[in-house]
Amino acid sequence: MDENTVTDAVLEQMSSTENPRLKEILAAAVRHLHAFAREVDLTPEEWIAGIGFLTAVGQKCSPIRQEFILLSDTLGLSSVVNSLNDKRVLREIPPQSQDTKSSLLGPFYRHGSPAFEYGQSVAAKTPAAEIAYYGRVQDSSGQGIANATIQVWQTDEGGMYDTQRHDGSEMDMRGTFHTDSEGRYCLRTVRPLSYSVPMDGPVGDMIRAQRRHGMRPAHTHFLISAPGYRELVTALYMSSDEYIDSDTVFGVTSSLATEPKSGDHSSPFPSLPSVRYDFVLVVAAKDAASGRVGADPSQFIKHPVEAAH
Repeated sequence: MDENTVTDAVLEQMSSTENPRLKEILAAAVRHLHAFAREVDLTPEEWIAGIGFLTAVGQKCSPIRQEFILLSDTLGLSSVVNSLNDKRVLREIPPQSQDTKSSLLGPFYRHGSPAFEYGQSVAAKTPAAEIAYYGRVQDSSGQGIANATIQVWQTDEGGMYDTQRHDGSEMDMRGTFHTDSEGRYCLRTVRPLSYSVPMDGPVGDMIRAQRRHGMRPAHTHFLISAPGYRELVTALYMSSDEYIDSDTVFGVTSSLATEPKSGDHSSPFPSLPSVRYDFVLVVAAKDAASGRVGADPSQFIKHPVEAAH
């Protein structure tokens, strides 16, 4: 048994795995992990340092923080998974039915955000730099989708999420809206700011060691759903942001870059800088799985009764 033959030995022992997809994934993981160790000539000290790093990532996770998703995001793995899923969906729908480009759900999404009415603001206090988002949620033929659910979340005027500012004790700068009978939506919020991903954990240590800035360009997240349609996870980015071309989590695409326009008389709030954006949903494929690349951190925390089972 040596560093080369051990790979086949492991694969042979794992060959009895009954679930074919699990067997495929684990076999590929073993092949690539062993190849990685051989390529870099991994030392015992480096191996234990890696184990320590992953242990620290897990220890940093909590009901309001998901350090492993942050690690996946900053290594570009989340972007790869998201792109693969988009291509998978496009193979299942007609070529002319192109939905809005997706983006990452990220580590700051939370279930159960408060409900707001058309045109209301998600900011707890009226901000000085208020903007409006408006437009339609529509299908691939341009027909508005009535009563579609739109969840939004973003940083506050200081560039922080509520889970960072309030330790999860209250919700701010996030909310749930619904489109009207013609698929129209409108909401007000703070103009988002570029911000640093959390740097007080092991992922932050990694980013500093790589001499990366750790910044994300200003954006607002949108999660849009309607019965019979593929759920859309996306975000709108401020095109003038200095980090628009160097997003630390690799989530920006050109079609999602926009900028508030002053004096927009088509906006329900013409006195505010406004972003007009029409989101396009496509019909969901039969038995379609979730396309979310991210999750509410609380769903990873097992309660005592669940852990016992």
